[in-house]
Formats: sequence, structure tokens, C-alpha cells
Amino acid sequence: MNILIYNALIVNGEETPFTGWLRTEGKFISAIGRGEYLQELPHHTEVIDARGAMLMPGAIDCHVHFREPGLEHKATIASESAAAVAGGVTSYIDMPNCVPTTTSIAAWEDKMRRAEISSAANYGFMLGATSTNLAELQRADYSTVAAVKVFMGSSTGNMLLEERDALRAVFADQPGRVVVHAEDQRIINETTARLRPTLDASDISSHSLLRPVEACVAATERAMELASHYGTRLHVAHITTEAETRLFDPAQSPQGRQITGEVSPHHLLWCSDDYAHLGARIKMNPAVKSASDRAALRQALQQGRLDIVATDHAPHLLSEKEGDVFHAVSGAPMVQFSLQSVLDIFDDATLAVRRMANGPALLFGIEKRGFLRAGYYADMVMVERLNSPDIITDADVKSLCGWTPLNGYATHHRIIRTWVNGGHKPLPLHFQP
Repeated sequence: MNILIYNALIVNGEETPFTGWLRTEGKFISAIGRGEYLQELPHHTEVIDARGAMLMPGAIDCHVHFREPGLEHKATIASESAAAVAGGVTSYIDMPNCVPTTTSIAAWEDKMRRAEISSAANYGFMLGATSTNLAELQRADYSTVAAVKVFMGSSTGNMLLEERDALRAVFADQPGRVVVHAEDQRIINETTARLRPTLDASDISSHSLLRPVEACVAATERAMELASHYGTRLHVAHITTEAETRLFDPAQSPQGRQITGEVSPHHLLWCSDDYAHLGARIKMNPAVKSASDRAALRQALQQGRLDIVATDHAPHLLSEKEGDVFHAVSGAPMVQFSLQSVLDIFDDATLAVRRMANGPALLFGIEKRGFLRAGYYADMVMVERLNSPDIITDADVKSLCGWTPLNGYATHHRIIRTWVNGGHKPLPLHFQP
């Protein structure tokens, strides 16, 4: 089946949005034009009147935790990829901290097989670095393996890699891109030991004190120093502080940049003041920071200091989010509502496309995706700007975990329809290493 979409506001990130049409043949975009569609239709074509809605390239989420294998009580590749597609995300890159961890080629291949069977969106997976798997990382094919993930601060999965020699070994001889969770575990441990005796553990906002700005800045600076010394391509995940944003130079495109940065919708939406009404629903690592940090993150994304938005989608059961600051688990689901959130925050569809579709495709060298171009895969999302807001609730959630930190949030955008490969089978992502 081929598709013709007309009367659409085409937002491709490369030029000013324009009213026009787009045609597909099979999995690919065959043509795009301005104004009315006046050509003869190919046979077997579905004709769609967009009625002025925005047509964008599907978002590419380069940072998700879909929990499979081993943690399927929280989420599965099938459930979370369906949530992604519902939110206009057509491709994703999944992290290695599942059970068992994705720290070997065999474990990576297993996840690829699972995704081929059940994924609703195009898929890619990272390998996790440990102090003992350097040989596996070096023999990986980085045209199919998205990157190497390094946890410099503790998170789910027991892959903490903070020893200087181990970090140097990963950075020194790495053919692929290195993606870091940058928090200094020593600073976190020292801060916790100092504050714990007088801390009100029932106050979830204490989480931002226990994982302070200094821990983020120190780890990001160390990762950048290693990358600069060894010439490693480095991507710093989920930046949370104003001080970190100043470490990145403005740029219009992440293509070819050696060191790049990412921000999550969580840290664009919320700050430490929001614990008062959201509690553990916004407890995550790295923690949300101050309102001034949040403002700086938004500005850095607009300026191009930070290159992409990625969700760090981390579904947990709500029962696992209960307890005090030391026991409520960290992480929150976001993949279903990330595009709406960014459109709401900035009210700038071109910025959203550049940071959520164009940027991820360029940063990871994802072939033939992230743009509305003839010859590219027909990964597309149609979005309507609402005259009156729609309220997001837990009942709307497609993720298996069944809740969202956006419960009660008023969105001014609605995802009308998403196409993955023009309505064809999802495919593995390919990268230009």
C-alpha cells in the first residue's frame, strides 16, 4: 500500500514549515511537494487529508529502558515500543541494564531477536561497558551496535564503572561512540554519608541533595577530558545542570561533533520545587535540579549547546516508587508523551523536529531516517495543535507500568497518527560508525 498525505503543514527541520503533500511507495518516501497535489495517483494508494495538521519525521528516542529481558513485570519490548509509536516515536535505542545485562555480543543478539519478533518501532541496542568486557566491546560491529554505554554513577543493572584505569581502557581504544551516565559516585557516597544522619528520609526532595550538581559536573568534565585525550566520540546523556551546559559549544548540527549532549523531557519539565506535588514520580537519576538549572537546559537546547532530547524512559511499577528517599526506585516512563511535552514547552515544531528527529539521526549516523526526504524511510507522525488543552492521565498510558508523571498535565498537542516505515514491518537501525 502507498500513501498520499495532502493539506499538511510539513515540518522537516530543514526549512520553514510549509503547506504541502507527501507521497510514499512501500517503506519509503517517494516525493514531497508544496501546495496542492496535482499529479496522478499510483495504484493502491491510501489518500489522507491532514486538514492542516503538522506532518513531521518520526521522533528517534536514543535513550530508553524497555526492561526486556528479565524485568518483564515492569515492561516489555512489545508494550514499550507500542507506547513509543502512540507518542510519535518511530525508532528507539535501548540501554543495556536489563537482566542479564547487555554486556556481550550474545546478549545483544538475543535482544535483537526479541525486537524482531515483537517491536512496534524500529530498534537498536547499546552494549554496556564493564571492567572485564573490553574485548567484547572492541569486536562489536558498530554499524549495527548503536554505542557503548558507560555508567559513571550507580544506576539499575550493576554496571558502575568508576575506576580510572577501567574508564581509560574503554575510552582509549573504542571504535564506537561512548555514551555516559555522568555522575561521580564518590561525591554521591560522600554526600550521602554526610547528610544521612540529619536527613528527613520521608522527604523525597532530599534526592536532589544526595545527588548534587557537583557530582554531575565532575563526571561530565572527566568524561570530556578522556574523550579529548583519546579522540573518542562521546555523548553525555541526560544533562541536568546549568554548569554542564556551559561545557558544550553551540552548534546547529551534531553531525561530526566529537562531544555531544542530551537532555530529557523530565528535566525540561520539572525542577526540585515539583517534588511537593509529584513526589517520587519525578525521582530519577540524575535528579531534577533547581528552577534556574531547568531554565538553562531549555536555553541550551534552543541554542544548540545540547544536541538532542531523549527520554531515559524508565518504567517501574507504582508500587516500586513507594517508600522513602532511600527506597523508592528512581526512574519514570516518558516515551509516549515526550514529543507532546517538547512541543508544549517550546511551542516550536521546528525545534522539536531538529532535536528529536534530525539531531538523533545525525548524531548516531542512523541511515535514511530522521528527515522527511525522498528516498528516506517513511517514518512519520501527524500532530494536531489543540484549541483547548487535553488532560493526560494514567489511564492514557500504553506502557505496561500503567502510570505517568504527567498525570493531570494539560497538553496542547495531540498525536493523530504515526507511521513506521510507511506502515510496514519495523526494522533494525543501521549506523554509520
